[in-house]
Amino acid sequence: MAQKIKLENDLYERVKKVAEVAGYASADEFIIHMIEKELQVLENPEDNEDITERLRGLGYLE
Repeated sequence: MAQKIKLENDLYERVKKVAEVAGYASADEFIIHMIEKELQVLENPEDNEDITERLRGLGYLE
């Protein structure tokens, strides 16, 4: 089942511009690709230290 997410208008406009410049067929395609790419990085068990530092840098960990 597909789910919907809400983005602020300003953010969505930025996504649309970048998606177009990068050659994506749509903003949705770009968003899906970015989420899949980030998940792949975060789910890779070989880089646990990198993940921890990244999450700390994003403010999710102290």
